[in-house]
Amino acid sequence: MFGLRPAPELSGPGLTWFNVERPLSLSDLLGRLVILDFWTICCVNCINVLPTLQRIQASFSADAVAVVGVHSPKFPAERTLSAVANAIDRFEIRHPVIHDPELVLWQTYGVKGWPTLVFIAPDGKVLGDLPGEPDCQKLLCGIGRIVRECKPADQPKDAVQHTARPPCDSAADAKICADPGAACGRLRYPTAIKPVAAKPAGNGSRLWACADSGHHQIVLLADDGREIRRFGLGRPGFVDLDGATSAFRNPQGLVCADRFIYVADTGNHAIRRIDLATGSVSTVAGTGERGGVLRRPRPGHDLALASVWDLAVRGRRLFFANAGTHQLGSLDLDSGLCESIAGNGHEDLVDGPAGAAQLAQPSALTLDPNTGTLYFVDSEASAIRALDLDNDGAIRTIVGAGLFEYGHVNGTLSEARFQHCLGLDWWAGRIVVADSYNDVLRVVDPLHDRVDDLGERTFTCADGTFACSGPSAVAAASAERLLVADTNNHRLVELNLDSCVARTWA
Repeated sequence: MFGLRPAPELSGPGLTWFNVERPLSLSDLLGRLVILDFWTICCVNCINVLPTLQRIQASFSADAVAVVGVHSPKFPAERTLSAVANAIDRFEIRHPVIHDPELVLWQTYGVKGWPTLVFIAPDGKVLGDLPGEPDCQKLLCGIGRIVRECKPADQPKDAVQHTARPPCDSAADAKICADPGAACGRLRYPTAIKPVAAKPAGNGSRLWACADSGHHQIVLLADDGREIRRFGLGRPGFVDLDGATSAFRNPQGLVCADRFIYVADTGNHAIRRIDLATGSVSTVAGTGERGGVLRRPRPGHDLALASVWDLAVRGRRLFFANAGTHQLGSLDLDSGLCESIAGNGHEDLVDGPAGAAQLAQPSALTLDPNTGTLYFVDSEASAIRALDLDNDGAIRTIVGAGLFEYGHVNGTLSEARFQHCLGLDWWAGRIVVADSYNDVLRVVDPLHDRVDDLGERTFTCADGTFACSGPSAVAAASAERLLVADTNNHRLVELNLDSCVARTWA
């Protein structure tokens, strides 16, 4: 007997399958070691498991090991089929995925947290589970041992074929969905937009840098949205060369200083630097491997980081959101030393002295140039928080109440709620927020104790009323002009607050 108990069937009310032509049963998978990956879109630790699953699939034949994702949403916005289809496309997930909006399989299998891997032996019995991010090499060794030792009574069935099909519009239209294969133009899931400090000689127009995460590139844009140059090969990798042949992996954030663009190269757990004068790309922190909790100061080149999500710069200090360990860190641009500046590595919403405070997947940074306050988004707590860099060094929460407190509520700072916000920028004494899972921009006014949706009137555009989908970044170009990363619509949008007109900018 390989397992401890028969595995519950992969069926139940409200389940929708992606990346297969028909729902699978355990009998379809009999004879294989089955790995169920319980995940949710918002969780950076779940995203970090995906490369390990790809390694497993590349290391073992399909008739020996089968990987099946079980999407178990945390936030209401993650329960829609379109959200799952976008995530499958964005993260290039090729294995079968079950969308379980009511957490039926989560409860049946007794899962307690994200991410969790559940292992089912070739005889259909549960071997056990593994919560958290696994050590890839140890997991590969363990799977290899199981595959060698388990000899199923029946011959293995043919490998399950994963055939892409167009996405369904609703659960009523079809029960089996697939990779959406979203038609994208110049951009694919853009996630950051920041002004560039340096300007080309003889040209006084403003420049912008965009993280084109789905294309694994950084794009340089003119102030009218014209594309000037791209950095990165366009395929995921970790390569320091010139702008055309270097490689990034799912960059999420960036910041510009002097003649450099610093890149939060999230998929490579690294901070990269683009020299606009030479076009060369180099690594200033991170090893390319996922690291643990940041502790004592160490040279950036020797320090493994964890899902660096966004950056901010002040003088010669580069601040970064180390989302994978729920910390903020800083890099001294002169000495190259990295250190933790906030968060003890535990995920929660706890204020106080920076070193003892608890953060929850910090995902965007912006500086108040007048007070030395670093504002940041804690996306898993749907919170806006602040770190005082000059005075007491304490963390305080501006908006947010806990890991499972979320919604779309305006009002006072204590009353207001966001839903997995991912972007923010300092905007003339206020903070403009990309409230990603509510598909809206919000304005936080700390001085007047108020949170509201942006604008009193609806923004119009060429094809009617403007609506965004999963916005993950916003940049204040002026008091009357905002640039928005309309991520799931694969575009950057310019909002004119005087005329309340929106237009696709890039």
